[in-house]
Amino acid sequence: MKIVSFSLEQGNEYFGRVDGGPKFHIGKRVSYLGNKGLANVKGTPSQKYDRAAYRLTHGYWADFIHPTSVCEGAFFHTLNSYDRAQFTFSFMQFAAHVPNGDFVVYFRTVLQLPGAADYFPDLRVESGRIVHLTDAGNVALETSQTTNPLMQYLNPSMQQVEDTEVIQSARFIHWVQNDSVHRDKMVDIAVSQMRLRMADYAQRYGLDGAADTICLVIADIRHQGRATSSTILNALNKPNPLDALLNVGKENYSNRVATLRREVKKLVDEGTLGKKRYKTESKDFV
Repeated sequence: MKIVSFSLEQGNEYFGRVDGGPKFHIGKRVSYLGNKGLANVKGTPSQKYDRAAYRLTHGYWADFIHPTSVCEGAFFHTLNSYDRAQFTFSFMQFAAHVPNGDFVVYFRTVLQLPGAADYFPDLRVESGRIVHLTDAGNVALETSQTTNPLMQYLNPSMQQVEDTEVIQSARFIHWVQNDSVHRDKMVDIAVSQMRLRMADYAQRYGLDGAADTICLVIADIRHQGRATSSTILNALNKPNPLDALLNVGKENYSNRVATLRREVKKLVDEGTLGKKRYKTESKDFV
């Protein structure tokens, strides 16, 4: 079992050590809409998602998820424990509040890696669910209806930054920074979840034959949850649907929208985006 220690420095920055090893950044204590939590969007270039490193495994999809990853922080250890999700983690900010969602699927997956017993010795996956091993027996932390127990296991409340929240965050961060298999699994989940969602969006918004740029922006809007389906459909009916979609949420999320627009343009300019179209039959871009 890994032994985690931490310190609060510079007023609001948490740093950790695992088994007495090198100090690493856990996160900054922040306030948001009355909540208190941790944020970590700091790191080195080598700690960021690199689409080129995953093209051999995931092909075009490794590039397709790139703009959203940049919008979400891009670091494998990107952390947020201050908003309604209560705990989000990964370069795509998988969110713990969604039953059977990306975070739950990701956590189930990595809990079956060899390192899981070191970082989370009190958790198991049983009958496809994350369970907490307690003296009173094994307790399911997530079901098809709720992840509240899992969120509380990771982050007991939104009123303050608890020791539990810091320690659980440190475990995730240290693990992903020091285990390449963990990072590979994280990318696997990001791609597989995006592919599943695109198949759903194609049916919902009539995207058979739609340009990859259109699909990417819709996927990003839905990933962040910054607009309803009616807003997306309205944008699709505009004379320039791509520009209309790229402007969705600009009033409240100007930085994210600007980042998305910039990253999409980069991929179009380099010839990666703007050439493929989504086909519902194959559930892929061709």
